[in-house]
Amino acid sequence: MKFPCSFLCLALSSVTAAFAAPKPNLVYILCDDLGYGDVRAFNAQGKIATPQLDRLAQEGVMFTDAHSSSAVCSPTRYSILTGRYNWRSRLQSGVLGGLSPRLIEPGRVTVASLLKEQGYFTACVGKWHLGMDWAKHPGKSVSALSVETAEQVGSVDYTKPITNGPNSVGFDYFFGISASLDMVPYTFIENDRVAALPEVADMKFPMTAGRTRGFTRTGPGATEFAAVNVLPTLTKKAVELIGQRAPDAKQGKPFFLYLPLNSPHTPINPSPAWAGKSGLSPYADFVMETDWAIGEVLRALAAQGLDQNTLVIVTSDNGCSPQANFEELLPLGHNPNYVFRGNKADIYDGGHHIPFIARWTGVTKPGTRYTPYVCLLDLMATVADILAIQLPAHAGEDSVSLLPALRGTTAPVRDTIVHHSITGAFSIRQGKWKLELCPGSGGWSAPTPGQEAKDAPRIQLFDLAADLGETRNVQGEQPEIVARLTALLKQQVANGRSTPGARQANTVEPDIMRGTIVSAPKKGKRATPAAP
Repeated sequence: MKFPCSFLCLALSSVTAAFAAPKPNLVYILCDDLGYGDVRAFNAQGKIATPQLDRLAQEGVMFTDAHSSSAVCSPTRYSILTGRYNWRSRLQSGVLGGLSPRLIEPGRVTVASLLKEQGYFTACVGKWHLGMDWAKHPGKSVSALSVETAEQVGSVDYTKPITNGPNSVGFDYFFGISASLDMVPYTFIENDRVAALPEVADMKFPMTAGRTRGFTRTGPGATEFAAVNVLPTLTKKAVELIGQRAPDAKQGKPFFLYLPLNSPHTPINPSPAWAGKSGLSPYADFVMETDWAIGEVLRALAAQGLDQNTLVIVTSDNGCSPQANFEELLPLGHNPNYVFRGNKADIYDGGHHIPFIARWTGVTKPGTRYTPYVCLLDLMATVADILAIQLPAHAGEDSVSLLPALRGTTAPVRDTIVHHSITGAFSIRQGKWKLELCPGSGGWSAPTPGQEAKDAPRIQLFDLAADLGETRNVQGEQPEIVARLTALLKQQVANGRSTPGARQANTVEPDIMRGTIVSAPKKGKRATPAAP
């Protein structure tokens, strides 16, 4: 019996669709200031118990040389969601505040908008820190590219809707806080409105619970808002959302949950159930509670039968902050930044070398390690590769797909990584070589900008294969490597992209040599910005 071609084609397409792998859900958990050495799976000498992260590592793949593009909060988040280096944006140093306007450019493709176009439900639950446009009182203003001043915290009319927040860049739903939990306003936001009006004018929290190590910025907060409740609330919301989306996910409408946690960033305020659990410090307790929160999300996926078709990624936005109190932890045998030099804000690896774990049942091989370097801005290209779609020429300009690594390759997927410190100092990594275009840390650890020795070389070059701790500057011995990497960085800046494709325009034209020109700070003045 003969069948018409149209019938055969229809039948064939139906069979193909029936056997096509369903689109995976994506849960991306971004811890805040969690150090590489804080996760036991990455640091066998670590003293903090992290059973949920360790289990995830056993069930998936550990990326042992993963990096953020920036050593601080806002810039890293920009690169994650856009697949574009943060220094291509208007933000050339520092971080945004809780009242800062939107940073992501109008019309720019984000991971959320890309997935939404592919039929995903997209949600962000947690710390945003990429700016949103608050309604301001007449005659009032806020800083555009820095943390708002004490005089500006009362500039906003919280009774009016917020525009150009997460919902404007591809997220169907948002619940969380506008920026770091040491920045105003101290209230939750749901979509485009505050969940409760910040009627308390002078709210603040201890930077570390029970310690006299300073306070968060003073400003407006909601009466019932408490720092200690933020992590549990975000965790509960994430679990609820997974439950709500499960029926649709099982029917072929997947979801993307971007979960940027507030912890273990300041204020370091573990819940009563976790206070004292580590036997080390409040910071260690907060890390343990963060691990618990991740476990709750994993349990929710399993309870809903979604863990078999969900790509789970857990990582951190930068290295551990000095606020963790290294002086307290190091004598106890725990280094939050492992063996890396420096800390959050620095161009040294302690500023941006981070834990990264991915689990995708049936794709990632349990208990494996991927050792070549990768970057957080690789999410955009990875998503596109998973869905077999072509990115527009103006999207994900610096993003490289990690899908081969998820599938088990041990070959490098990217050639270079460019790093950026809080002060805007640049670094480029290629192979074992790391060139840093500044004479010191470019951040908060010694030597800070302006405090370097007068005769110190203006640039640094390290052979990370032989010197992971960045202790020996070999720039004087390898002038050809310095010249090659400097030229390569200049080319990547000028091209507007570091991946193959048509040249793209930068939002601004960054000065890659800015970190090499330093001057001593004025007497009595801090050499670096206040801790974000």
